[in-house]
Amino acid sequence: MPHRPYVIDRMISAKRIAARVEALAHEITDAFQGTDKLVVVGLLRGSFIFIADLVRELDLPVEVDFIEASSYGDDMTSSREVRILKDLRSGIEGRDVLVVEDIVDTGHTLFHVVNMLRARKPKRLEVCALLDKPSRREVPIKATWTGFEIPDEFVVGYGIDFAQRNRNLPHIGKVRFTA
Repeated sequence: MPHRPYVIDRMISAKRIAARVEALAHEITDAFQGTDKLVVVGLLRGSFIFIADLVRELDLPVEVDFIEASSYGDDMTSSREVRILKDLRSGIEGRDVLVVEDIVDTGHTLFHVVNMLRARKPKRLEVCALLDKPSRREVPIKATWTGFEIPDEFVVGYGIDFAQRNRNLPHIGKVRFTA
């Protein structure tokens, strides 16, 4: 799918991201002290770099699993229709669960996933999001831990894509169209 030409303006450096991930991991480790195993659930695909960095900083026994949910496709705006493309491999009933999301925008995807997981009766369910755009929220959902609050900009990098491009950038940048 062809797109208009664009450039990416750096918003959050790789160094700031690394420092914030380390701080989040300490807070999460403290909050889940005493767990026998924390099930860390990444929302694919945008969270894969964030979850990899986060779990390496957690001082807890962890199990990693993934859910793939989609409400964007290759567009810049949410369709608000959430589809589960890949579900968890194991059960979470009675277990401590941390959902890891790349960005909370309208909130529809996270709201849907959290409600689906709560129905499976985890012992505890918390959410960690790298980025939060509260100005765009359309449903009542908030992450327990947030890396950075950002303005209403379309962002890429550190796992977050635009039409499957720019996930590999080590920083977060905003997309600016040039034509």
